[in-house]
Amino acid sequence: MNEFLVSNTESIPGKTIVEFYGVVTGSTVRAKHVGKDILASFKNIVGGELKNYTELLQEARQEAISRMLSQAKGMGANGVINVRFSTSSIAQGAAELFAYGTAVRVE
Repeated sequence: MNEFLVSNTESIPGKTIVEFYGVVTGSTVRAKHVGKDILASFKNIVGGELKNYTELLQEARQEAISRMLSQAKGMGANGVINVRFSTSSIAQGAAELFAYGTAVRVE
């Protein structure tokens, strides 16, 4: 498989979907770091981006996408369409980031 394509739309421009494999998912649960929480509380007072949380979310998105794509590749797909993200609170200070889409084979 040369190229693996991912799209948040119902198709991949310039490609024809020749097979649908079904829904694929990937998720990760992340907890906040107590030390980072203290720094974040100071940022809340003065304002500005919470860079530690931005990095945490970016890492979580990448992990969820990686797991979703691994599942799709295992089915024989070479693309995933309609990719979406969802988050949910699991426990105080911990949240799940969930990625899902439809695995397809395109030509």
